[in-house]
Amino acid sequence: MRRSKFLKLKVREAGFITRALLSTGHPVLAHIIPMRRCNLACGYCNEYDHNSSPVPLDVMKRRLDKLADLGTSIVTLSGGEPMMHPQLDEIIQHIRTRGMIAGLISNGYYFTPERIRRLNKAGLEYLQISIDNVDPDEVSRKSLRVLDKKLRYLAEHSDFHVNINSGIGGGIKKPEDALAVARRAVELGFSSTVGVIHDNDGTLKPLSEREKNIFQQVKKLGNTDLARLNWFQDSIAEGKPYKWRCRAGARYLYICEDGLVHWCSQQRGYPGTPLEEYTMKDFEREYNTEKWCAPTCTLQCVHQVGILDNWRDPQHAPGVTRPDTSLKDAIGEVLRAE
Repeated sequence: MRRSKFLKLKVREAGFITRALLSTGHPVLAHIIPMRRCNLACGYCNEYDHNSSPVPLDVMKRRLDKLADLGTSIVTLSGGEPMMHPQLDEIIQHIRTRGMIAGLISNGYYFTPERIRRLNKAGLEYLQISIDNVDPDEVSRKSLRVLDKKLRYLAEHSDFHVNINSGIGGGIKKPEDALAVARRAVELGFSSTVGVIHDNDGTLKPLSEREKNIFQQVKKLGNTDLARLNWFQDSIAEGKPYKWRCRAGARYLYICEDGLVHWCSQQRGYPGTPLEEYTMKDFEREYNTEKWCAPTCTLQCVHQVGILDNWRDPQHAPGVTRPDTSLKDAIGEVLRAE
């Protein structure tokens, strides 16, 4: 990323953080799904299929317009694999046209020099690729050996910020691979983070001593700014609940391919309201609602957004959206999971 563009992006970041601290009445980050289909089938993932069609461009634009009208600061395209959407460039351009920061989460398989240059032209500002291991196996083919050429293309041609996220947990066999991935990311000039991976049912399994040791090493090597935002992961790595105020459904929005607003990728169905019908009444309800799943949540993006409001506006019990089991029972079940 050119230094001039990097500085402009930092100014924009400072602007949306300041705005978020001054006012709670708008979404900070929205993850939106233009494509549920994926070319991979990672063993821990519950967010893909192999047959769905891309969301039509005109529908995506209407959804992005709605997010802009709600005052959303950042829109990140996720999936599935959003790079499979045939009109991804137009979607990114529309995000930028509406004044929002444009991000993308990808498995990295589709990056070529020509495709990267198209993303530069479209106005992409952030890219995150998660790499799970050095060599592909039955759990994940998001592997350094497979993707290293793609990373070199990105290092040479990208004009946007690139973050490489290493994964630990979720059935990944060699936690040491996360350290190799992080070292390669830093070597290529990318930022690096590490995440505790949930299982395919979205729940947490505490890390082993071996995994925790690698986890701490990768954290020290990676992006110090993001590491300061991810201190919740120390509790998650120990298998302990973490007390915080999740603002999903308000400051953070997850919009599925059907255009429904959910708390996040792991709690699809709550509240399940069409984005086009989403109002500030819905926003305020979810902002003030305690999420039963929050204490064992592993989703970095939702936690990072939550930091902006963790010091204010205590939340109330979730009422009708709460499962039959108590919050205490739900946490216990997650922590006891094999």
